[in-house]
Amino acid sequence: MTVPNPERKVPMAFRAQVQGRCQLQYLDDNRRKNRERQDGEIWVEEWVDRSYRNVPQFGPNVQSQTYQLSWRFVTNGGQDDGIIRPVIGAKGWPFYPGSSMKGLFRSACTPDQRDRYCGKPLPGNDWAPGILRFLGGYPTDDRWRDRLLDLVHPQQDYQVKRSNASHSAFLLVSLYQPEFRFGISGAETLSEEEWKEIWAIWERAIAQGLGSRVSAGYGQVSGLPRKKEDLLYPAHHLKGQGMAAKTLDGKWEFRPNIFRAGIRGHALRIFGGLTSADNAEKAVNELFGSVVQAGDVRLLRMVWQETSLDLRSHGTGSYEVTAYHVEGRLGWALTQNLPEAQRECLQNLLLRLNPFAMVFGGFGKSWRRIDHARFYPDYLEDSQKPYIGCHWQWCGGSQVRDVQVRQVEHIPGFIQAVHRAAQAWLQSQGIPCSTDYAQDWREAWHPSQVQVWGRIAEDADDSLALPWFHGPYRPGDRRTPDGSIYKTDFAGKIGIVSRLWHRMYPRIQQVKDPATEKPIAKPTPQYLELLTLFPDNSAKCREFLKFLGEEQSDFQKLWGN
Repeated sequence: MTVPNPERKVPMAFRAQVQGRCQLQYLDDNRRKNRERQDGEIWVEEWVDRSYRNVPQFGPNVQSQTYQLSWRFVTNGGQDDGIIRPVIGAKGWPFYPGSSMKGLFRSACTPDQRDRYCGKPLPGNDWAPGILRFLGGYPTDDRWRDRLLDLVHPQQDYQVKRSNASHSAFLLVSLYQPEFRFGISGAETLSEEEWKEIWAIWERAIAQGLGSRVSAGYGQVSGLPRKKEDLLYPAHHLKGQGMAAKTLDGKWEFRPNIFRAGIRGHALRIFGGLTSADNAEKAVNELFGSVVQAGDVRLLRMVWQETSLDLRSHGTGSYEVTAYHVEGRLGWALTQNLPEAQRECLQNLLLRLNPFAMVFGGFGKSWRRIDHARFYPDYLEDSQKPYIGCHWQWCGGSQVRDVQVRQVEHIPGFIQAVHRAAQAWLQSQGIPCSTDYAQDWREAWHPSQVQVWGRIAEDADDSLALPWFHGPYRPGDRRTPDGSIYKTDFAGKIGIVSRLWHRMYPRIQQVKDPATEKPIAKPTPQYLELLTLFPDNSAKCREFLKFLGEEQSDFQKLWGN
């Protein structure tokens, strides 16, 4: 008997990664529109359905420890070209290979520890094995089966350079907040004290991140003690709210990689206004890493320590989504040693870039707009309106250290300080700063490319510009038609990135503590309302700039030619 379409009977995991067979990473728009399953969904379903149900166990002579990961964990199996998916062990369980475990352990050893535990070369191309055997790690229960589908959506070119740049999402498979048990055995009997030393080395190793994509926030282990010197400087304390991310299988989550994406994008904008496009991209790739050709080794690793997270429903009917309310500490650590002068330059750059992101926008989806649920009564939590914008603010000690802008008059000096810090870093890397900047980029931060306008808003209900994004900004009569930027290419619409950012930045004053004479923060009900524009020379843009410059007196121009 002839079996029709026999190739369709082969499980996805054993098919070639080519069109028509299986494309685990690719998302087909037609399938999405028709609500058909993607190849990745079928692949994951077949994998989970056939995997063994019992938790793998280490043998009786194996020492093991358990660790909880704070967000997502991914290892690249390397078995399918161009696809990031877990290493899968016997009976279908994902695991962290013992070889990877040994390599990570070695990186945290002293030379003597490395030779004793991992082995050392001998004369004559011989090798003395170490006394430890690294057995890898497995999830401790079957919760790893949930939320495996992870959407990644690179948008750097689309957000910063050109509106017509490609920005397709793709799929990878990662484990959501798994608990892992790792095993190590010894070739000889070891004392309890030495086992404590061995696990201390392992914890020192995984504190840097476990698995792949650690610079983007993956593989962060919860509950490990962290030395202050691991970070370039004390972490920023901040909190925010916005629309959560939705995975392909319909689950909502807060994704910490929004911080790295935001800071990376702003670094590219700043560098793009100071040097050529090629040099700007080179500098950003060296800081944050890339996958271009052979890839660049990153200098920076993001460290996010979440202190609270609340996911709640927002909107009704077809507009119902999930919003996050999150608080935590954001820091940056070096992945390799730098000369002291370069380290200081990089530290100063980050101490400017993080506040730059906070002053002019925020992080995550729709960061170019203020959180409408917070500032616009029509967009309350139970409204039938789309979720628009986000809102971020400083907390704790960051209200003193990181608030570098307290008045609209501080904006020019703040931008100049950011430019100086970026110039110093570029020069320390041998990258020349010149007038030959990235002029064809939409959002290169150069005074001929960008304008910043600002005013003081007395409270959350005093946003002057918010209605301008939803209706006319100029009262009209028969001689002067209403001006509007609503759903224009300049202000943005579906499929078009806005050239206009709008921010309500909480105004925090600094006063002296009468008891200690030290500076303390004094929050106010006021906001710095800021408009950041990248003019496109369209009629709508020219009309709006004329309105700002000649017909209103609330916003004042703070930066740009």
